Parts: sequence; C-alpha cells; structure tokens
Amino acid sequence: MDDWIDYYDSTHTIYVSKLHRDLHFQIIARDIIGYITSPEATVLDYACGEALSANQVAAACGKLILAEPAPGVRGRLIARFAPNTKIRVRSLDDVRNMQDQSIDLVVMNSVAQYMTSEELDAALFNVRRLLTPSGRLVLGDILQPQVGMFRDVVALLSFGLRHGFLKDALIGLISTALSDYRQLRSKIGLQRYSEDEITAKLKAAGFAVQRAHTNIGHNRWRMTFIARPPLVR
Repeated sequence: MDDWIDYYDSTHTIYVSKLHRDLHFQIIARDIIGYITSPEATVLDYACGEALSANQVAAACGKLILAEPAPGVRGRLIARFAPNTKIRVRSLDDVRNMQDQSIDLVVMNSVAQYMTSEELDAALFNVRRLLTPSGRLVLGDILQPQVGMFRDVVALLSFGLRHGFLKDALIGLISTALSDYRQLRSKIGLQRYSEDEITAKLKAAGFAVQRAHTNIGHNRWRMTFIARPPLVR
C-alpha cells in the first residue's frame, strides 16, 4: 500500500476537473450519511482521502474520525476541518490503538484495491475489534476480477455526461494514460475480489456479511458490502 500512499500524497491528476473532484466527494458523503443510523453515532472513515464533504457527514453523526495514511493529506485535513469540533483526524497507526467497541460505523471506501490481501485482512480484524455489538462496516468500491479498466472509463464518461464535465473527462483520460497513476497501476496492479472472495474474508474476520444493492459512489460495476458482528443469542 505504501506506493499508493506516496502517490495520493503527491500532486496527482486522478480527478479530471475541480467539478469532478467536488462531485466525487459529495456523492460519497451522501452515501455514507445513508448508512448512519443515529445522530449520536461515532463514524470512522478509514483511509478517507481529502474527504472534502466531511462537514456534511459530521452534521449527521455525533463524531467523525477521518483516518488517513498519507501525511500530507492528513495535514490538509487537520487544517481544513479544524473549526469543526465533531471531526477528528487520525493516522492508521492511531486507529490500530483505538479502544475496543468504540465505533458505530466504519466506512472503507475505495481502499481495498490498494491493499495487499494480508493488509486488508489485518485491517478487517482491527475494524471488527473496534465496532460496537450493533455497529457496521461498509466496505465499498470493491473491484471485480472480470470487470476491467474499460468499465471504469465508461463509468467516468457517463458521470461526466450526467454532470456536465464530459469534455474534461475525455481530456483527463488521455492525461491519465500518460500519468504516474497509469504506470503505477500497470506496475503494481489493483486488488480485485469476487463476491465470494470478499465474503470469505469478512467472515474470516468475524463478520456476518451481505452485499449492498448499490455501490458507494458513481461506479455501478463495483461492489459494496455491509458487515456486522454476528448476533449473540
């Protein structure tokens, strides 16, 4: 995961325009809010990135913890959300030391593809420890083995067409093809999981799991899973 952390801590071009970037985070915030069941809930956004719309999420819960591995991004989060007393910014090391059963909702969106299988297993076991007995993990944007980059391109162009940045999307695709992102993706690759594989991982970490009807974000060819501690009878 370290190479990807370095990439996202750099001046990257993963978003084709400011509108694309802003809409991306607004939609993710909207979808996260849909999983918050109480205004008093403590929510952890695991490897949250720039989290530009975190104020919206914080308004829907009691406390929002933004956990981010990239130190440069983490510094920007601290500066950006310092006025909001409901938001805390933490490193992933901090997350590993958090109190047991202290979190009501954990969201890991568009994270698993950048982790090795072993890193994901370790993160899932730690999240299981952190969740309250009634808590949930939402594991989103899982890439499927049979769905390649073409679907990502179609998803971006469709998103751009719907929201008025199709021209920027087309230009951005050309830039991405020549960028460090493309080179890094070709060199390291992205982790992909079938529904059965990700379900097995979650069950091995101690979760009961179901696939959500819709994915977090705009890419409908990716998967989201809802995982809970098993009910004690």
